[in-house]
Amino acid sequence: MRKARKARIPPHKSVNRSAAARPRRRGAGAGAAVAGEDTPYHHGALREALLRAAERVLERDGLAGLTLRAVAREAGVSHAAPTHHFGDLSGLVSELAAIGFRQFNEAMASSCSPDTPFPARGLARAKAYVGYAQAHPGMYGLMFRTERLDYSRPSLHEAAGAAFGGLAGAVAASRHEEIREEGLTLEQAAAIARAWSLVHGFTMLLLDGRLSDILCRLPAGTSAETVLDAMLKLTMGKAPGSPS
Repeated sequence: MRKARKARIPPHKSVNRSAAARPRRRGAGAGAAVAGEDTPYHHGALREALLRAAERVLERDGLAGLTLRAVAREAGVSHAAPTHHFGDLSGLVSELAAIGFRQFNEAMASSCSPDTPFPARGLARAKAYVGYAQAHPGMYGLMFRTERLDYSRPSLHEAAGAAFGGLAGAVAASRHEEIREEGLTLEQAAAIARAWSLVHGFTMLLLDGRLSDILCRLPAGTSAETVLDAMLKLTMGKAPGSPS
């Protein structure tokens, strides 16, 4: 009797059973699989990488271009990764704004030494305020888009509170009095609002290019910083060009 011939599987249909049974590799954390098979992110590093990517997208494409998908593409991860770490777009932009406030606070704090007398301290902090906004216009704009932010998130609440505390402290130094943030007098509140309005208003005019109407009427070479310096000295009761 002729033996039955064993059926052969063509090479192109062969199956690597060990490979098929092997589970696919996952990225850094559930829902954070990277598009490629390997990922440079491990554990908490992906969250920080997403925030850095979000800042790049924000400064390059503006707030309108800041979406969860855009951030995922920028970071080179799956579209699910930002949702896993931040929940939704509001969560992402709120954490990003918290970073902005911390950077902003550091710029204010490092603008002068703690023993710098007023008004030199006030001038230095105001220039640092404007300088930060010029260097990070997208981040600065996001920090003041209250309708897009969730201030119930502890990181944003604390960072924004620290920024207000720095402003209140600078005003307190100018008035030579203690200001308690939890209980302002009307005069203290007015002084804080006045100082903030002055510098924030100047900053927005500068970022929007509206100061060109003033600068073009000044002697050649006069910069926006020169105008800011003169404006602050006038506000503090000093003539432009007088020593600090």
